[in-house]
Amino acid sequence: MRQADTKAWSGILVYIECRQGRVHPVGRELLAEAGRLAAKLGADVYGAALGSGVEAIAGQLSGCPLSRLYLYETEDEYSPFHYENLMTECIARVKPSIVLIGGTQEGRALAPRLAVAFESGLTADCTSLDIDEEGCLVQVRPAFGGNVMASIVTRFTRPQFATVRPGIMEELCVESTGEPEIIRAAVRQAENTFRILDVEEREVSGGITDARLLVVAGRGVKKKEDLEMLKELAALLGGKLASSRALVEKGWMPPKCQIGLSGSTVSPEYMITCGVSGTVQFMAGMRHTKNIIAVNTDPGARIFEIAHYPICGDLYEIVPAMLERIRAGKGDDLDEIHI
Repeated sequence: MRQADTKAWSGILVYIECRQGRVHPVGRELLAEAGRLAAKLGADVYGAALGSGVEAIAGQLSGCPLSRLYLYETEDEYSPFHYENLMTECIARVKPSIVLIGGTQEGRALAPRLAVAFESGLTADCTSLDIDEEGCLVQVRPAFGGNVMASIVTRFTRPQFATVRPGIMEELCVESTGEPEIIRAAVRQAENTFRILDVEEREVSGGITDARLLVVAGRGVKKKEDLEMLKELAALLGGKLASSRALVEKGWMPPKCQIGLSGSTVSPEYMITCGVSGTVQFMAGMRHTKNIIAVNTDPGARIFEIAHYPICGDLYEIVPAMLERIRAGKGDDLDEIHI
């Protein structure tokens, strides 16, 4: 890697993913996080949006701490070659110290191309970001199977690239007082070796990501058949059954029901974890849950560190007691159940 003059690079650039004039939620999440980091640096936040209909996105970013918004209007749907060229041009123009990109399918394809183009470092799937005493970006992500949290710093090259999965950061764009300067950048027609002929959007519903309540099965579940009582608990409370990675690896639960960095990121209003120890990867996928009820026999389980209502007990005693009270008509909502 080449060593860069770090003083020549400043500010934070956020890649704002959008499609047909609609901003992906991770865009606002990253802008909120960029605002927090920029306040520590005393720097500006810039945004870059590419694609068809980007003129319509400015109104969707109200309240976000944006100094300048670069719009690249193009008729093409996402093309890795074309978007790489446009973002390379934008980065060379802005010279940001930090570039934040959503950890979506599109972002995961784009980010490494840009890091290679600028011969700089990239940390993927960060769970938290901060600024150290030297003004460098501290990029935190799980390592060694989620057993440790690694803090990664790119000291000698610029920009510092990081991707963050949707739902990891909180969307709190409410403190900006002004409107960003809009820069409509010229777009050269790309010479692609392929063309996207059609894009068909699939309607996805009924997954764990949009559930108000989740009952989560962990390694403490002894048999696959025992999932039925957890499934019943979720159904009676109007929620859905999810699981940790351990049960997916056993083949007891489908991958779409897994919570964590290698599964889904969720933020329900209520979560009841049953036999979940609380690995780093799991907790990164549910950190914004509003009310966590954790049931585990191990008083030292990591899940108790973040649980609002820790219950040190056997799920095979606690869950049947909850089911009994619900069936007896003494509550079909967590607010009404007292064991």
